[in-house]
Amino acid sequence: MMRYRLFALMLLAAGQGAASDARAQDLGTLNPKALPPLANPGDARLPAKQVFGRARAPAAMPAHVYGFYSKGCIAGARPLPLDGPDWQVMRPSRNRFWGHPVLLAFLERLAAHVKQTTHWPGLLIGDMAQPRGGPMLNGHASHQLGLDADVWLRPMPNRRLTREERETQPSQMIVRDDRLDVDPRVWTPDVMGAIEAAAKDRQVERIFVNAAIKKAICRDARGDRSWLTKVRPMWGHDYHFHIRLACPPGETACEVQAPIPGSGDGCDASLTHWFANGIIHPRPSPTPPRPKPPITMAQMPAQCRAVAAAPGQQIGER
Repeated sequence: MMRYRLFALMLLAAGQGAASDARAQDLGTLNPKALPPLANPGDARLPAKQVFGRARAPAAMPAHVYGFYSKGCIAGARPLPLDGPDWQVMRPSRNRFWGHPVLLAFLERLAAHVKQTTHWPGLLIGDMAQPRGGPMLNGHASHQLGLDADVWLRPMPNRRLTREERETQPSQMIVRDDRLDVDPRVWTPDVMGAIEAAAKDRQVERIFVNAAIKKAICRDARGDRSWLTKVRPMWGHDYHFHIRLACPPGETACEVQAPIPGSGDGCDASLTHWFANGIIHPRPSPTPPRPKPPITMAQMPAQCRAVAAAPGQQIGER
């Protein structure tokens, strides 16, 4: 019970943050504003993000995930302690430090391993999932099942950060200004060691990084390179790396991600494509793209409607 006391205090103070992008550099807030309640939260036509984005506590149900990483939810999520022996949670005002029990166990294991094998004192943990998963009001398209987590590309300091520091301190830009490679001033064996440690874990399905970081890993990796296959280039991800776990055993309602195409380490022409001028510096479209309609509650897995409507579980219950 004691280990959960800090989250209870934080959640009471946090409320729901303002609708802003959830990138690693965006600030949290010390004075969040609660969103007004929905007039009819059971309306199946509502955007799912408006329902799940208001959930302050997990569904009082056994831990299960339903759907896909970018269209799903989690029942019985658990909070990662804001302070661990070798990790600290950043931007807690977002209330996105929830996950499936296997994700919490993985992060604790990864943080301990990184502390033992690199010069980092520990990890700074960014966004995981909302208390009931589901679409977020801003930021991520995925992170909906409680199986995704962002880890900052900056070591945890040798002290506990204050609440203000957690909400306002920046992460570390790893990519060079021209976007063609990493910045040699901050790209270190410890940064790569943290990514490698995550990729070598059998529970990890994917790791998303900026293409320049993938390029550096391809160049610097020695010995066994089988783990490189899991490390995939993706837009953004230049201040943090995104870890995605596979569907846990027994989670039959969890939609498995398609296998990674090919059998190589991903250091081939498919990576070179990311550095084409048209990719790094795309021409603006003469006609702005039409916004994609948000996913409605009716379009979510049927179990997610039950998760959204379930009573909340009190923090500290096991």
